[in-house]
Amino acid sequence: MHFRQGRHHVNPHQMILKIADSREKAEKYVGKTVTWKSPAGKELKGQISAAHGNSGCVRAIFADAGLPGQAIGQKVTVQ
Repeated sequence: MHFRQGRHHVNPHQMILKIADSREKAEKYVGKTVTWKSPAGKELKGQISAAHGNSGCVRAIFADAGLPGQAIGQKVTVQ
């Protein structure tokens, strides 16, 4: 969905992902691995760290460089 951000700061290593319909369903994914495949074929991996809000969103942390802006709105795979 978007980068995790506050009023004055954007966290480029953390993304908010919509993967479920409720917070209870989203909490089952905590600790799983998330993979986004770039158009060039490179795979960027992160880990789901916590639920975010009550609508089924989760926070994923990507270690190396985070996800680029072109990843917003695209699909990821959860393992």
